[in-house]
Amino acid sequence: MAVTAADIYRDLGVRPFINANGNVTALGGSLMPPEVVAAMSQASRAFAKLGDLHLAAGRRIAEMIGVEAAHVSCGACNGCTLAIAACLTGDNLELTHRLPDTSGLKNEVICYRHAPSPNYLYQGIEMIGGKLVKVGAADKLTVRDFEQAIGPNTAAIFYVISQYEAAMIAAGADGATIPAVAKIAKRVGVPLVVDAAAELPPTSNLRRFLDEGADLVIFSGGKAIRGPQPTALILGRANLVKASALNHNPNSAIGRGSKVGKEEIVGLVKAVELYMNRDEQAEMAGFRRMCERIAGQLEGLPGVQVAVEITGHRRFRPASVPKCILKIDKHSFGFGPDELHERLIAGEPSIIAGLADDTIFV
Repeated sequence: MAVTAADIYRDLGVRPFINANGNVTALGGSLMPPEVVAAMSQASRAFAKLGDLHLAAGRRIAEMIGVEAAHVSCGACNGCTLAIAACLTGDNLELTHRLPDTSGLKNEVICYRHAPSPNYLYQGIEMIGGKLVKVGAADKLTVRDFEQAIGPNTAAIFYVISQYEAAMIAAGADGATIPAVAKIAKRVGVPLVVDAAAELPPTSNLRRFLDEGADLVIFSGGKAIRGPQPTALILGRANLVKASALNHNPNSAIGRGSKVGKEEIVGLVKAVELYMNRDEQAEMAGFRRMCERIAGQLEGLPGVQVAVEITGHRRFRPASVPKCILKIDKHSFGFGPDELHERLIAGEPSIIAGLADDTIFV
């Protein structure tokens, strides 16, 4: 009898589930297309120098996307860490060997004060010797907040789209948009690093934030691109991408421990190729049809309001993808969204949907 994907996990005592939440790291990212799996399998049957493979893969990916340079990191969080390391050391090998010792270097990284805490992205910056300079108010984030924080020791500005967007929008005309922050960063010669891990689709975002003035942008390889989960793309200025690579495996540097294997590198190249060549309009229409089918089954249930919308809620990226949104009235329905969420998980088959505040997202 053939062994199924679910059987692999059950054999380990792990319960498989239907993913109605999206491409979330803790839920295993995404599912790789057969072509990606096949490329990884072939790559596992031969040797390649890892440094040479990184350079070749970076060139191919940059060509396919249409950006200046690219490097494959071990997930988007590691990509952000390497990008900030690049801003601290440049392409000076002596400095890459020194991290996390940043004595005598510009080491301040400006970021939003009210991003979620604890924050693994901020921890990654501190781990390599960066000093966080936190700005902004709880309800808004303005361009002036960043501008006033720039000083003689500023090494970079770090901008996390999913964590900063709501506060930026709340600031209105003064909001810290990427183009506005990039303008002041360029004026003083400070690199702007943007975490756009879950900001795909649309495909145009791969170039958009760079076109808006960012110097380095990081995208997850294991979410919408559907590459291997432990991969990501660092895209942007050639000198800073090179510096990111110098701080990464296989070099003796702060990123040595965050290795990306030859199989994962090759798999991500194939995944980017497929992603760039797909029919995005048809894909989005398919997402909407799925949501509308689910909504159609739920309409009319007492205590349930259902709609198919595009929402940019921080916990459910990307903002551009349609979602089926359920508002549950506990008194009319019998129990609230939290209990519904738990019942779906406990059911057979197990279903994990998104849950935020009083809303369930599919």
